[in-house]
Amino acid sequence: MSQTKIIAIALVVVGLGLAFWGYQEAGGFGSQVSKAVTGSATNKVMMLYIGGAASFVVGLYLLMKK
Repeated sequence: MSQTKIIAIALVVVGLGLAFWGYQEAGGFGSQVSKAVTGSATNKVMMLYIGGAASFVVGLYLLMKK
């Protein structure tokens, strides 16, 4: 297996992990209070979602690239 494929798989796994962590964090007490007051998710949750999505997309791109 090439080094690029290993990195791609790692990025996909990290992306999924960050997205799951963001989902867990969004259900926390502090996030619920912040969401009730401001109407939006906390910055930490948003950064986890964005980082997870970016990592996942780059990993998929590297896996699909010939």
